[in-house]
Amino acid sequence: MGHAPREGFDNPIIEWVDSRLPIFTMMQKEYGVFPTPRNFNWFWNFGAIAMFMLITMIVTGIVLAMHYTADTKLAFDSVERITRDVNGGWLLRNLHMNGASFFFIAVYIHMFRGIYYGSYKGPRELLWILGVVIFLLMMATAFIGYVLPWGQMSLWGATVITNLFSAIPFVGEQYIMPLLLGGFSIDNATLTRFFALHYLLPFVIFAVVFLHIWALHVTGSNNPLGIEPKGPQDTLPFHPYYTMKDFFGMIIFMILYAWFVFYAPDALGHPDNYIPANPLVTPPHIVPEWYFLPFYAILRAITFNFNLFMLAGLGLLAVFMVEFIWRYKPKYLSGAQGILLLVAGSGLAVFGLLADFNQTWAIPMTASTDVPISAKFGGVLAMFGSIGLLVVLPWLDSHPIRSARFRPLFRIAVLVFTLSVFILGYAGSQPSDKVYLSTCLGDAQACEAIEHGNADHIEAGHEPTVLALDNTMVAQAFTALYFSFFLIILPLLSRFEKGRELPTSIHEAVLAKKQKAGA
Repeated sequence: MGHAPREGFDNPIIEWVDSRLPIFTMMQKEYGVFPTPRNFNWFWNFGAIAMFMLITMIVTGIVLAMHYTADTKLAFDSVERITRDVNGGWLLRNLHMNGASFFFIAVYIHMFRGIYYGSYKGPRELLWILGVVIFLLMMATAFIGYVLPWGQMSLWGATVITNLFSAIPFVGEQYIMPLLLGGFSIDNATLTRFFALHYLLPFVIFAVVFLHIWALHVTGSNNPLGIEPKGPQDTLPFHPYYTMKDFFGMIIFMILYAWFVFYAPDALGHPDNYIPANPLVTPPHIVPEWYFLPFYAILRAITFNFNLFMLAGLGLLAVFMVEFIWRYKPKYLSGAQGILLLVAGSGLAVFGLLADFNQTWAIPMTASTDVPISAKFGGVLAMFGSIGLLVVLPWLDSHPIRSARFRPLFRIAVLVFTLSVFILGYAGSQPSDKVYLSTCLGDAQACEAIEHGNADHIEAGHEPTVLALDNTMVAQAFTALYFSFFLIILPLLSRFEKGRELPTSIHEAVLAKKQKAGA
């Protein structure tokens, strides 16, 4: 026969099906007796929770699509009709609307666990990359889904984000924008395309999730210790041990999810999206959904153009970084040449930045109309680059120890990185010109006039100096920290961090933990 030997099932119907299509044998091997490290903690629940949320989103989305009308004149009313008139429509919409947020919560925790415990390291690089692909597809699906209700934030959020593609040189304005919008502006053709894509992409996500799980079952799961199982004593069958643990964790997660669905269905949304889309009225503060906010902050943090001086400086710094930070030993350059690279690169980058801020200098090749990369395109590159770095993470962190439990400096770096993501999220939710701290240096009366909003009454020659820390500066500082974590901190830790001694096996570490707890 064409299949491997299998064990029979007691149930005659299951046995009849399995003897002709061994799907139950496959499920038994992959989810029944599949050997799993015996020391999983609660962080390992969120993969199953994310899978449950994906299925919830697909099922509720299919039913909602049966009642939705992809037309700019009818879309908003069709969503309101679902909420008010369709039987159970309010529940379906609340499940779907809040499900997107809870899907991202589960995935973000899942990603944090992968970074903290080193699940991206070999032999699981492809498993990690497939996870990043899923994350990108989720972001695309969520963005176009946010447009479909056709409220004010839907229209203007779509206007801001789609307009970013016009910054791509040569092809953005002429080819990508008409293809994306279906015309010269966001209109009916755009909404129809977004609806079609929003219906299609979840099934693409499901297919990539299948590959993700397949890759997981080839390499096996990582664990909190970051060491491979050495035998049966280090593993447990997935069922019933982890199916029950996953089920319990899922119940707790669903209780929180249900609380938002029934008691605070609009808490995670924006009130402006309950106003019908109006292209003649711009909202005072356009923000995306909360799960996009860190990347939105990175996008807005690039407020300067990249002129030739800055690009030359960044190029020299990139050569320095590859040769002296990423490599364990310099291969092509000496230490003196490295110092020269660092000084020259830093000097050119700072000079280019100052020249961009002070256009009155009139330095050739620094005018805002002559720069190779505009601030707008630079923001787009930074935003997508911040996600692209996740793809190459397995090669940026080459330390032999996986888990942060045995790498104290790496643990601190990951926690600081996580804090920077939260701060970027907050910065993305606030207006760019919001001031957190300010001080006025100069004439006391002039400073008092500025404080009361009477700056126009200050006499010429008596203008004080105002130093302020605004939201853009905060976003720029933590954007720099975000990129430094990947490009500088991780490679340096790979070279210089010693780490603690690893346990010899999983089961010995588990027994030692139990003995310590019982002592």
